[in-house]
Amino acid sequence: MDRTHSARMIHTIRGIAWQCARSYAAKHISTRSITSNIASRRCASLLTTPRKLSPSIRHNLTPIIPASPTSPRPALRSFASTPRLSSTATSSSSSADPDPSFTTVSPDEVFHFNALASSWWDPQGPSRILHLMNPLRHDFIRECRASVPDTGSDTSPSPKLRFLDIGCGGGIFAESAARLASTLSVTAIDPSPEVLAVAKAHARRDPALVSKLQYQNTSIEALPIPADPQQDGYDVVTVFEVVEHVANPAAFLDRVTPFVRPGGWLVLSTIARTWTSWVTTNLIAEDLLRIVPRGTHNWNKYINEDELRTHFLHSRTGWAEPRCMGVVYVPGVGWTQVNGSEKIGNYFFAVRRLPE
Repeated sequence: MDRTHSARMIHTIRGIAWQCARSYAAKHISTRSITSNIASRRCASLLTTPRKLSPSIRHNLTPIIPASPTSPRPALRSFASTPRLSSTATSSSSSADPDPSFTTVSPDEVFHFNALASSWWDPQGPSRILHLMNPLRHDFIRECRASVPDTGSDTSPSPKLRFLDIGCGGGIFAESAARLASTLSVTAIDPSPEVLAVAKAHARRDPALVSKLQYQNTSIEALPIPADPQQDGYDVVTVFEVVEHVANPAAFLDRVTPFVRPGGWLVLSTIARTWTSWVTTNLIAEDLLRIVPRGTHNWNKYINEDELRTHFLHSRTGWAEPRCMGVVYVPGVGWTQVNGSEKIGNYFFAVRRLPE
């Protein structure tokens, strides 16, 4: 998608979001419902928050460019306010034993997704947008890996990949990754037993997955850290649509990073915390169109890509080559890449662990 087309689409999305927000506020301001009044006040405050698109709208895979220090940022949940974990914060300390009692799993989030377990593999059900997003996940991973030569210790011309899929849900990505000829193995974990039972049952339908796909009902905190990251770490660690659902995003990522082998990639997807994303994901997607179950998104937990960039490149060490790709869901069409849209909504983010 060229620069002009991307800019026009972003402008259109913001225009639609603005109109929906105004209509929503006008409808509910006159009511005495506490919930409606809270939503209206939030909407009004969000509309007055200036947002600034990144001046760099480039090719399919956009290296992240440092934002201006004067750019406005919402003063909500930020990585900057999250204390660093001494045991797993950097690649150099990944061998330390983490606190076994610590967890970033949110019981409310687990309860919510347990309720969706039975419909996870229904392509027209509540998880429909995840099915539609899956091809873009693979495209983004391929482009990330192709953008930097692998300097790992493997000597074969095209070594097969080991995946760790964290928060795998019903297994949409895990199954598709295991079916790739370039995949050696996929380990997929999730703290929800109901959802994981659905994932295992669906995988049993394909005997070819038995030797390549392994599900574990566990959190990342309970998964043993590789003793030798180069030999036992994973080439690609994926965290799709998970970071915005955990209790402590920085601590969660600190628990994730030791599993990435040196030279490997951590790849995730989440949603930017802007007024546009509140309108599109909470108001339109959940309340109006009902294409996403109510309660799926908590706008206060959304994370901006500059926060992720700061976390990995400034607050932590041993990471480089950040990549970002904004995507937009178009009803009736599906997900499409829109350069620059990572500043207003859904996006993919990846960072590479430096070789040792």
